[in-house]
Amino acid sequence: MGGDGLIYYTADLHFGHANVIRHCDRPFSDADSMDAALIQNWNAKVHRNDTVYIVGDFLFRAQRPAEEYLSELKGKKHLIVGNHDKYWMKKVNLGVWFESVSPMLFITDNGYTATLCHYPMMSWPGMSKNGFMVYGHIHNNTDADFWPLIAASSQMLNAGADINGFAPVTLSEMIENNTRFKEEHPAAQRKDCFDDPCSRNHGG
Repeated sequence: MGGDGLIYYTADLHFGHANVIRHCDRPFSDADSMDAALIQNWNAKVHRNDTVYIVGDFLFRAQRPAEEYLSELKGKKHLIVGNHDKYWMKKVNLGVWFESVSPMLFITDNGYTATLCHYPMMSWPGMSKNGFMVYGHIHNNTDADFWPLIAASSQMLNAGADINGFAPVTLSEMIENNTRFKEEHPAAQRKDCFDDPCSRNHGG
């Protein structure tokens, strides 16, 4: 599905959302500097023929329209819809900007199967055959009952910007980043970020 280019993954960018900086301890002073860094990091890696799967929550409460962000980002984009995307999707001609828009997507990447869904699933198609579950939604939250289950699974991969250097990543990069994050945050430790990262709308 990636054509002649590379395949990249990202999630939970939250373009334009100032409060996500505080909630997830992002290293930015304000939404404008965060947006600029996200765009710069994206375009430093992604080229025109590359494919990027955005696994939900592209932007939230942004002052700029979604089209302004999308027009600046290289690559062929697929959107897997997150809980915050419904607000801006109504105002955008999605067919102009995305190759596909879906709540869940099944793809093959370098011989591996992957189920892409914004929400982490404890069971998914291809799980028994070493297929990956690629998700977002939880940002860098390890303070929840589900974390020990995720931490114990090498097949569950968080595509979120917060644990992937605020840039789209290849499958191998995402595996490496998730492995390191899980080693740094074993289930016995608890990190305060969100109780539930989206139930409170990130504090607005």
